[in-house]
Amino acid sequence: MITVHRLVALAAAAPVAVAAQCDAPGAKVESDRVVVVYRTVPAKVAVGQHFVVEARVCGKGPGPAPGALRVDADMPAHRHGMNYRAKVSPKGDGRYVAEGLLFHMPGEWRLLFDVERGGKTERLAANLNLE
Repeated sequence: MITVHRLVALAAAAPVAVAAQCDAPGAKVESDRVVVVYRTVPAKVAVGQHFVVEARVCGKGPGPAPGALRVDADMPAHRHGMNYRAKVSPKGDGRYVAEGLLFHMPGEWRLLFDVERGGKTERLAANLNLE
């Protein structure tokens, strides 16, 4: 039999478990509402070579779990994006794999993560400099 005290303890432990998932090794971008921990494969992205982004998305604070992730990239200084569109596949438990990314020129790029949560989309960005 589960008591009220046990239910409160279980509810209090749930955010800790989610937070622990997003404390995994990797680069991190976050806002007040969401956290994205990611890594690129290969670890060092090279100009003109396709790469993959593996990501885990977690919600912060009260509210529904994040529902979807889109991954893109742009070069703010040049005001253009990639010539390729990433294909993002959910892998369960807040994990995603984005394939088909390619940076076609050197310079300052931004990886863009669009996270849907509670009917709203939030954009997080991570800077990458390619030489």
